[in-house]
Amino acid sequence: MHTGAHAVIGAPAHSGVLYVDKPAGRSSHDMVGVVRRAARTRRVGHAGTLDPFATGLLVIAVGTATRLLPYIVGEPKVYDATIQFGADTNTDDGTGIVVREAPVPDAAVLADPVHAVRLAAEAILTGHITQIPPQYSAKHVDGVRAYDLARRGEVVDLAPVPVHVRGWEWRGASESTLDVRITCGGGTYIRALARDLGRALGSAAHCSVLRRVQSGPASVDHAVSFDALAPGSVIDGEVPLRSPLELLGDMATQILDEEGLVALRFGRTLEATVPGAQVALLHEGAIAALGVRTAGDRWQPRVVLIGANG
Repeated sequence: MHTGAHAVIGAPAHSGVLYVDKPAGRSSHDMVGVVRRAARTRRVGHAGTLDPFATGLLVIAVGTATRLLPYIVGEPKVYDATIQFGADTNTDDGTGIVVREAPVPDAAVLADPVHAVRLAAEAILTGHITQIPPQYSAKHVDGVRAYDLARRGEVVDLAPVPVHVRGWEWRGASESTLDVRITCGGGTYIRALARDLGRALGSAAHCSVLRRVQSGPASVDHAVSFDALAPGSVIDGEVPLRSPLELLGDMATQILDEEGLVALRFGRTLEATVPGAQVALLHEGAIAALGVRTAGDRWQPRVVLIGANG
């Protein structure tokens, strides 16, 4: 795994990745618009959508780095969540309408989750499991987003989907809430885990607070705030872009010499001098292209960034 700091040496001024600490009440699409204005470029995209009510880490690519989004390592994902017992909502979070109420689990159970709460979570909500997505989710049903159908008042039967929950960390509790840190794979709905934990305990529950703190190697500790991207802020127009290399996991890297650079520009294969199935080809410290190994032990360029308009 690669680590790195700010803008790539030799990269275009507006090419790289930005970690943003998204505030509650803003959609991921909203944050793309904010970064477009702050970075002064239209070429912006994000990896891993966050619900509007959630806060925390959103990885945003700027410039030619948007072409690397399919290759970004986004797992594991780590979330801090507060589970509110006593009520199910139609959204499985605190923004929805209460649709069912039930007694909260005994306070002693929540205060000592080693017992029923942990047993319930680890028995049925940990590992490779299936979960039914929330009615208000981005899942497609006959080409329509589930949340659009839900807003029309339509109830749809969403098929269970496989997800991977790596583990739960118990962080605190009150008479009716439980604070947890959940490590999981992509596509996992923390709202659904909260809902299902409530049902497993003979209660009802929803996710009242959700914050993403990690996505793959990216951490919210290195994110910029929403306020820092506001017009007139210190970094307005000079957003602190980071190297995409740090998000490409264990992908091999190979430095291009001038001969290799010419070959790349003409779309030819290049000699492979490092092991691996995929490679990030570097020129002057920046990613010039991504390539895959051919049967002839050469690199076939797949995503070429050098010379592209960013």
